[in-house]
Amino acid sequence: MGDGARSVGVTAGADRARTPGKGESLAVWADGRLGLFALAKANMRKVFPDHWSFMLGEVSLYSFLVLILTGVYLTLFFEPSSAEVVYHGSYTPLNGILMTRAYESTLDISFDVRGGLLMRQIHHWAALVFVTAMLTHMMRVFFTGAFRKPREVNWVFGWTLLMLGIITGLTGYSLPDDLLSGTGVRFAYGAILSIPIVGTYLAFFLFGGEFPGDDFIARLYPIHILLLPGLMLGLVAVHLILVFYHKHTQFPGPGREEKSVVGMPFLPVYMAKAGGFFFLVFGVLAIMGAVAQINPVWAYGPYRVDLVTTGAQPDWYLGFSEGLIRVMPGWEINLWGHTLVPGVFIPFALFPLVMIAIGLYPFIEAWITGDKREHHVLDRPRNAPVRTGLGVAWISLYAVLLIGGGNDIVATHLHLSINVITWFVRIAVFVVPVLAFVVTKRICLGLQRRDRNKVLHGRETGTIKRLPTGEYTETHAPLSQAQMFTLTQHEQPRPYEIGPLVDAGGVRRRVRPSQRLRARLSRAMFGPDAQIAKPTVEEYRELTRGDHQH
Repeated sequence: MGDGARSVGVTAGADRARTPGKGESLAVWADGRLGLFALAKANMRKVFPDHWSFMLGEVSLYSFLVLILTGVYLTLFFEPSSAEVVYHGSYTPLNGILMTRAYESTLDISFDVRGGLLMRQIHHWAALVFVTAMLTHMMRVFFTGAFRKPREVNWVFGWTLLMLGIITGLTGYSLPDDLLSGTGVRFAYGAILSIPIVGTYLAFFLFGGEFPGDDFIARLYPIHILLLPGLMLGLVAVHLILVFYHKHTQFPGPGREEKSVVGMPFLPVYMAKAGGFFFLVFGVLAIMGAVAQINPVWAYGPYRVDLVTTGAQPDWYLGFSEGLIRVMPGWEINLWGHTLVPGVFIPFALFPLVMIAIGLYPFIEAWITGDKREHHVLDRPRNAPVRTGLGVAWISLYAVLLIGGGNDIVATHLHLSINVITWFVRIAVFVVPVLAFVVTKRICLGLQRRDRNKVLHGRETGTIKRLPTGEYTETHAPLSQAQMFTLTQHEQPRPYEIGPLVDAGGVRRRVRPSQRLRARLSRAMFGPDAQIAKPTVEEYRELTRGDHQH
């Protein structure tokens, strides 16, 4: 009796073990329709290399998520209305002042909504960190050549995200309708008006009439909270999919080649680190929002067309465009009863032109090099002196124009003449980028020479030895194979050559202007003056053989 019961129990237990649970059944059902098992097996163990600079992209992603979360909270209380009201609220210095409902609701969020001021400040700080992290991330991609095939399209997506982030920051900055943001909107309105022929039509279309218009805030609001974030969410998703699809780039080193990746698996290592890093970024932004005041709209007051704040400055990422316009001479041209304002239009047009050049750079470099191979190993910036010099030149131009955009602040804080600062910026715009390019290129070439000497002669130890002849010499320690591989792994492309202009039959070849331009640019990027030749195997063996060993 006991044995029979035991056998029945064993059989029942085995049946229960073979019966899948509800979760497993759901997973099997989903896999039969979506193919999730094969997808997870192929990607969840994907290897990601580890380097601190890769976290810059994560900072931008996580700050964007913080922006979405805090923006949803603020949306519940903000009223995008230009209707005028008389304020009677918690901030007594503004009681009885005429203002728009948008500005009043911003004050209510700041003083009456629980946690409203904290959310406002976290939102603003997250916006600044978001754009900063995106720009820094793109600089890392640029200086290391991570934009090369097959990632040119992903560079364009990242560039578009940066542009959308700047525009989203401008629209959000303008919504509260305080005196500072209203001054920035007036600046944008004047810049749009300067566009020849269509400027007035565009301004009327965007603002709904003469500035400031009655519908501008209501029009700007859905663009800021729906259109631009929706586009950015889609681009972020596509950007991450392409990052996942392509092998992740990695810095040169032992075992790191175009067909192999050295790093940690996506699950569980990378996901655990990424999750912890998200909460770290969120925590830092929360601390910044709690202890560092930003954009105190109550101190500026409501916008009035006849007033302007002293020291009115946009957020830093728009200082480039403002600096261009501030230092440009106030030129005007009157033709056939129409006034053209090149003093505003030229710098207004230069900003997008410079940004477009940055967006197209991967395709320009690919055309110059003619390289159609895939690249998964990054360049050390010193090994691409011309590219690195161009990047530093752009950064220096941005810094100079940022000074021009804040010339009044610089003048008051450093007790300088604003005219002196303006003329300094006008000259520095042309001089500083050239000097930055030349100095950076020479530094890169110097670092290449140092790497060459380290490979051939070893590392300086600081130990001085006296030879039997009485000569003093410093002892050099040879580098390891891994160190030598890292210093010599990079390629050194040869410049593009047009070839002989006359063929074997004495007939002159037809050379297109584009070929001549490509040859000149190629010589500038990869010619003898742009790179130091790597040490050869023969040179290394000659120096390290017999008595030549250090």
